[in-house]
Amino acid sequence: MKPEHTRLFQVVALSVAGLFAGSVHAQADEARAKKIAGGSCFLCHGANGESTSELFPRLAGQHAEYIAKQLDAFKTGKRKSTAMSEMVAKLTPDEMLALGKYYEKMSLPREEAKDPQLAGMGRYIYHNGNKFSGVPACVSCHGTNGEGAANLPRLATQFSGYIHNQLKSFNKRERTNDNAVMHTVVEKMTELEMAAVAEYVSSK
Repeated sequence: MKPEHTRLFQVVALSVAGLFAGSVHAQADEARAKKIAGGSCFLCHGANGESTSELFPRLAGQHAEYIAKQLDAFKTGKRKSTAMSEMVAKLTPDEMLALGKYYEKMSLPREEAKDPQLAGMGRYIYHNGNKFSGVPACVSCHGTNGEGAANLPRLATQFSGYIHNQLKSFNKRERTNDNAVMHTVVEKMTELEMAAVAEYVSSK
């Protein structure tokens, strides 16, 4: 075999080996995440990330990086929750991201708004803000359909009650992470506006 052919063969072999190792590692991560989720997370967040109550967020379809970020916030105390801080105390950063990827693959069906009139008001505020009170539009950060981004939560298909509670926490400055922008935005929102936006975006 010619030297150049030998080098080419070595490069190809290393590439294949790398892909195989990456696949095995990903499978191991998913298996570990499934074990963690099945051991404790499912109690509140459901077997498929659908959640058992509006008190607990739906994780199905949520961005992996965002989930990992929130788990780290609970572990470090940046986000307050006695129950969650105990749950995540022993999780490593790799396990947090693995859990994020595990739930990100799941999906939930879209649900119609329970209160269409309230959702209609929320739609206007979400897309246009309220120029009379200075509330900015939500769409610029959270996306046209509430899809969010890697560092911003997916709001679509989330419980409206959960979204409403988080907005109230930002409004009262009780939630102390992800607050740089949210405190400024939500401090100007009325209870009605928060409920309306939550009702609208949860049905996206």
